[in-house]
Amino acid sequence: MALRKGSSWLVVSSNIKTLVDEWKEDGFIGTSHPLTKKKAIKQAVAIALGNIGSSRTTSPRKRKAT
Repeated sequence: MALRKGSSWLVVSSNIKTLVDEWKEDGFIGTSHPLTKKKAIKQAVAIALGNIGSSRTTSPRKRKAT
């Protein structure tokens, strides 16, 4: 599992494609074994975004009441 380094969306999407292709060949993503393609894609997104230190859901920051 050789993922590319970087934080651009092009690199992230490339890493997702790499992980899903790996799942199609082996049936594994890392040490996990997702049974459906949908679960494999969700896990690939989580891994790729985790590599850049981001998350799939982002919410705007709330102001502190002073």
